[in-house]
Amino acid sequence: MTAGYNFKDISALIVDDYFPMHEIMRGILKEFGVGRIAEAASGAAAITEMEYMRADVIFTDYMMDDMNGLEFIQAIRAGETPADRFVPIVVVSAYTEVREILAARDMGTTEFLAKPISGKLVYYRLRSIVENPREFVEAESYFGPDRRRREMPPAGSNRRENDYEYKSPQRTVLRPT
Repeated sequence: MTAGYNFKDISALIVDDYFPMHEIMRGILKEFGVGRIAEAASGAAAITEMEYMRADVIFTDYMMDDMNGLEFIQAIRAGETPADRFVPIVVVSAYTEVREILAARDMGTTEFLAKPISGKLVYYRLRSIVENPREFVEAESYFGPDRRRREMPPAGSNRRENDYEYKSPQRTVLRPT
């Protein structure tokens, strides 16, 4: 399944308050040959862990006590943690309603992975991060991976391709009579 990829130089951080999930994710990542794996039980604990380890990819749960996954992502993307703001972040969650997926996307997640997980699904997310790195966008209210997944032509005519004729506005001058 990992033909062509050598993950031995990759560092991964698992952030989840459910310890059996740590065991599952750690086992999958070790099977792929991921070189260094760190774990934390909350977003706040993960921030402390990141002082000692630079993660190349982060797998975080959506709902956790103390600091949930979205708050954790927001802190990373805002540059309030030791993590690289551009680090790929995969949300791993049983909360798979459209509103949760969109909220994760809008906070700056790179990929979303629904629980229950499998090695194959984790591999697909890792492969997506490697093969299709996403450009980052910085706007007034957002910093993170470009949320568009595919190129789409603009609706209607492309105004940038057409010349525009600038006209002076007509003025009405009022004169006393």
